[in-house]
Amino acid sequence: MKFGFDIDDTLINLREHAFHLYNRKLNRNVDISLFYDLDKVEIHELFGMTAEEGGKMWRGSLEDIYYTNCPPYPDAAETLQRLEEEGHEIYYITARPKEHGKRTMEWMIQTGFPVREDRFYYGMNDEDKVHIINELELDYYFDDKPAVLETLSGRPLNVFVKNQSYNRYLNIPRINNWSELFELLSEEQEGHQ
Repeated sequence: MKFGFDIDDTLINLREHAFHLYNRKLNRNVDISLFYDLDKVEIHELFGMTAEEGGKMWRGSLEDIYYTNCPPYPDAAETLQRLEEEGHEIYYITARPKEHGKRTMEWMIQTGFPVREDRFYYGMNDEDKVHIINELELDYYFDDKPAVLETLSGRPLNVFVKNQSYNRYLNIPRINNWSELFELLSEEQEGHQ
């Protein structure tokens, strides 16, 4: 089987990591509960920033956000290792900018994710992600972003959403913890029999 994964906020806890970095950089103490209730992907409003100020802060912080101690979600790397051990193909499809692609791949390997260079796609917008997902003829795809997931409905692909505060309205099978993936796959396959 072919499994495709988004990286940020699907396999790794990037936005929460950025939230804590913003608190430190801005010498603020915005309560984490506000982050957990946020109904959008962008976090700048929590810090009183406009979209323009937030974009500038995000772009200016990418080095710290991407390459410091951003944690993978519990069991994410181990789950993907098990998929690979079972003979499945693992693809990563991330919208991270091209200039961060190689370093992101190296970081993912150092963090324990099974990565093959020929199965690592980066540097595209959300629309291009959908084209790559279709071209790869994936069996399963996992993402957090409604804009991507909504365009995949109705395709011959099993789509799962990584549960986040901003995607709770989606009526798509969701994964809360990576430790439950194999049980979800088993239930999904039984449903097709």
